[in-house]
Amino acid sequence: MTVKAVAKPRWQPSPLLIRILSGGAILFAFLALLLAGEWGIRVLVVVVGGLALWEFRGLSHKIGFRAPSWLIFPLGAYFAFSGTLLKRVDIELVLSLALVVGLAAFLILPERRGGLGRWAMGLGGAIYIGLPFNYYLLLYASAPRDGMAWILFTILAVVVSDTAALLVGRAVGHTPFFQGISPHKTVEGAVAGILLCAPVMLLGSVTGLEIGPLHAVVIGLLIGLSAEVGDLVESQMKRVAGVKDSSNLIPGHGGVLDRIDSLLFPPILV
Repeated sequence: MTVKAVAKPRWQPSPLLIRILSGGAILFAFLALLLAGEWGIRVLVVVVGGLALWEFRGLSHKIGFRAPSWLIFPLGAYFAFSGTLLKRVDIELVLSLALVVGLAAFLILPERRGGLGRWAMGLGGAIYIGLPFNYYLLLYASAPRDGMAWILFTILAVVVSDTAALLVGRAVGHTPFFQGISPHKTVEGAVAGILLCAPVMLLGSVTGLEIGPLHAVVIGLLIGLSAEVGDLVESQMKRVAGVKDSSNLIPGHGGVLDRIDSLLFPPILV
């Protein structure tokens, strides 16, 4: 009688381990480029912004009006660098071309039905993703001595806000918060996420940012509020598109937009 050897199951990493490893690798690359200075920040804008625009284009397709690549990518790049590298390019000229050429193109393209919706998606996606990156670049350029500190503390405040909202929401959260958009969010978690941004910016005011304590608290609360709104806006987009994540680019995390949604609105208010 022959006894067959039983093959041992191959080891597979757990989803949590995959999430930790991929998150750590991305964090390392992000900090390395961020601390490399101006050129590193520009590389981040091009890579992260480009991937976010690509994901938005995919979401828009599932929503029903696919943003045209020939519109969303050039416009997104322009809006991202409109205050720095491309500040000499007249914004009225760019918007006029986007209006006239962009809409006129759908008169001759095969997919003329829904052309207005596709144009609106292309323009809206470029503004939604491009302008926040422009504000981060302006934040860095307009504050020569502490521009990097402003960026780091803004991002840190958003990370603390997201973490606090998640942990407090799981621990003591009972009141639904925009349940139709994000079923797991609670009012208690959202409030904690907003309030805990204040001590982060207070820390920044005594370690590198040239602002007073009251100013720091107000900015912290604004960052927390705008981070919550940014997260809800992207969640609504995914719900309308009928997807869980913006893409599967980051193992264990979803897409780039899923990771930066809370970071898009804060620099506009800072």
